[in-house]
Amino acid sequence: MSDIKIKIKDREGVLHDVDAPTDMNMNLMEVVRSYELAPEGTIGVCGGMAMCASCQCYVESDHTLPEMSDDEDAMLAEAFHVQDNSRLGCQIQMTEDMDGLEVTLAPES
Repeated sequence: MSDIKIKIKDREGVLHDVDAPTDMNMNLMEVVRSYELAPEGTIGVCGGMAMCASCQCYVESDHTLPEMSDDEDAMLAEAFHVQDNSRLGCQIQMTEDMDGLEVTLAPES
């Protein structure tokens, strides 16, 4: 089992240091849900299919992320509170390259 350390600032402004497994094929949205860092029903509404923006986050660290898919780009184009560093948490896989990742959850739309 291989865990990475990531920092997630929730919608209340509280910073959480969490361990994220890299051997379970999880994405950031699933990590947020597993640690209950957002109220049930307010994140991952579409189940991680890039069909809603409930898991939008702001990437604060200088990580190189995979290129944004057309679906993710289209969803962010329709979302509220979008910034230059916005990404959908469901599209960020927990891999060893993400060790030290720092994100802030976007406000609930």
